Amino acid sequence: MTQHIRSRRVLRRAGLVVVAVLAVVGLVAAYQFLFGAPGVGHFRSADGRDSYVATYERAMSTLPTPSEVHDVPTRFGTVRVYEWTSPQTADSVPVVLVPGRASGVPMWGENLPGFLPEHRVLAFDALGDAGLSVQAAPLTSTDDQALWIDDTLSGLGVETAHVVGHSFGGASAASYAKQFPEKVRSLTLLEPVFTFGYPPARMLFWASVSTLPGLPNSWRDTALARVGGVDDYDSDDPMATMISEASQHFSAALPTPSPLSDAELRALSMPTYIAIAERDSLAGGEKAAARAQQLADAAVLVFPDTTHSLPMQAKDRLNSELPEFWRRVEQD
Repeated sequence: MTQHIRSRRVLRRAGLVVVAVLAVVGLVAAYQFLFGAPGVGHFRSADGRDSYVATYERAMSTLPTPSEVHDVPTRFGTVRVYEWTSPQTADSVPVVLVPGRASGVPMWGENLPGFLPEHRVLAFDALGDAGLSVQAAPLTSTDDQALWIDDTLSGLGVETAHVVGHSFGGASAASYAKQFPEKVRSLTLLEPVFTFGYPPARMLFWASVSTLPGLPNSWRDTALARVGGVDDYDSDDPMATMISEASQHFSAALPTPSPLSDAELRALSMPTYIAIAERDSLAGGEKAAARAQQLADAAVLVFPDTTHSLPMQAKDRLNSELPEFWRRVEQD
């Protein structure tokens, strides 16, 4: 019995040590995440890049085959763009997909089947983040994020588009709409972080921890599960594997957005669809939804039984409602 009690004490102490270590590394990572000097995103090693690319290609293989693949030069680097089009959609208003952190184009695999029948779709890997885009110059602000998006779309001859962003991609999409409103036919923001408010501290902590190099895989998977709002992180899933590899091997260099001011919110006059998760929202939950009501023409929805992984969890609803939203916009 004495030995059993002693063992329990040792395990309890070990657990406290793990929590303490995570707290320290989380604080360091959060500081770098929020206040680190801008740089150029890069893989930490050639072997790490090779390992990531293998998982990226596996995840991409689960998507519909793109019609074309573009590498578009911009003032901040070369952007990898995948295009899906057909004779029926070639002249449609394109749908532009801006991914969340470490997710790249593969994150849209659950949504493409709903978007492709009526629209030309363009999806890209974000500069400064993991993917096959190659950053060449620092991004010092979210204004720069909007500039490379505009360079990319201009390079593809896109004059106006339905712009969709998730998570960090939502913040970038909102920045693009703020700077180039005449080019945004409609705006869709899915769990957009740092747009209507700041993420909860506990969620920011786990997001920061997940990006630390050298972290044991079990700890990284725990952090990614907390960020995604899932009980268990399925390391055998192609998307999950790719995100884990990105977190381990890629050093991102992305500016931290600031929430839009009241005046900036009111200035976004294009039709907007906003989806906020009911649980573990990185966008800010009900408070973010309340602030989003300031937009001039917005449908603000809190999706029940969803977390930050909303695009995948609510794929059936989004695959139905978004094409209908775009049809209404184009008819007005």
